[in-house]
Amino acid sequence: MTAPRTSARPLGTVTRGTTNPNRLRRMDRWIAATHGAALRRAPSPVAVDLGYGAAPWTAVELLARLRTVAPRARVVGVEIEPARVAAAKPYEREGLAFRHGGFEIPVPERPALIRAANVLRQYDEAEVAGVWARLCARLAPAADGSGSDPGGGFGGGLLVEGTCDEIGRRHVWVALGPEGPRTVTFATRLGSLDRPSDLAERLPKALIHRNVPGEPVHAFLRDFDRAWAAAAPYASYGARQRWIRAVRDLTADWPVTDGPARWRQGEVTVAWGALAPRH
Repeated sequence: MTAPRTSARPLGTVTRGTTNPNRLRRMDRWIAATHGAALRRAPSPVAVDLGYGAAPWTAVELLARLRTVAPRARVVGVEIEPARVAAAKPYEREGLAFRHGGFEIPVPERPALIRAANVLRQYDEAEVAGVWARLCARLAPAADGSGSDPGGGFGGGLLVEGTCDEIGRRHVWVALGPEGPRTVTFATRLGSLDRPSDLAERLPKALIHRNVPGEPVHAFLRDFDRAWAAAAPYASYGARQRWIRAVRDLTADWPVTDGPARWRQGEVTVAWGALAPRH
């Protein structure tokens, strides 16, 4: 696979590059479960690990995890720092390549997946919408050329953008398609959780400054904490059962888009429109 020639400077700024093996396992697990079928159907199932950092572990792991559900998947790690690309080159193999670039996404295909984890934390909130729009414009379209399936569901490529802690215990991400943001997913190692609002520190850039009274995400986390407290009797059966009960109670007032199979993984996904910032 040959990247298109360009003399332009890559778009974006260099991140700290902090990374660890297995850091993005929760995000990868969710992608495989929810987007695996789309990757299998894609004529060119290319996934981009944007801003993989100082070491290539997350790109290597992404390929292995995607291939469990989409055997033809290929991964391209994209980094804006040339030294990081050079350090990753020895890890290239069939299905895995590394490229110098940024938000322009220097691959010839329209990717079926772009994953950008811990990339936008250093940017201003006002810059997020522009970055999202640029990345979504690079995604593969739905089969009919639009951002959605003719049957009314989602189609086309997927952008997953979010933030996690250093060892991947707590993670929040936004999923976007060619048409824009779709959902927000909260994922955690349940044994490390005191209350759901602990996840606020890992909200993506579009939401982290909106966790204040009057904003939807603040109301959601407040209600989640209340549901968690009400579900305390279920703690005797384990943190997983308490989480499931709390999420089930949330569905009465919030548009939760997933079900118990994902809740058991320590996840809950909510429609973006319910949590989107008020302007």
